[in-house]
Amino acid sequence: MTSRPHVPPDHLSWKVWAAVAVGGFTGTEVRYLLGVVFPEPPGAYPWTTLAINVAGSLLLGWLTASWAAGARTPRWLQAGLGPGLIGSFTTFSAVALATLAEPALLVPYLGLSLVLGLAAAAAGIALARRTAA
Repeated sequence: MTSRPHVPPDHLSWKVWAAVAVGGFTGTEVRYLLGVVFPEPPGAYPWTTLAINVAGSLLLGWLTASWAAGARTPRWLQAGLGPGLIGSFTTFSAVALATLAEPALLVPYLGLSLVLGLAAAAAGIALARRTAA
């Protein structure tokens, strides 16, 4: 009887881990750059954070629906773009910090973030379905 070498599941391969790390680094740096270019003064409405999170929701909706429709994208690239790039680009911690720093924003900002984020994700899904057809 011959033994086969252990092959880790695709989601545990070094390519997946490396892609998530590179995507995470890139998403974080892009988010930081946008914060520098479009700063949010203390007490002001956090439009930059909102725009980043809505744009990320749109992109993630589009990518996810494209992959679900059968787009032939390697698993390592899906992980690098989804949890890596977009996951680090969009962060709920930035929303939480903005609302804690300015309590008057708590309900309107969280509500707007949720509504626009869901609408953007739905738009991304619809766009992917339309372009796949």
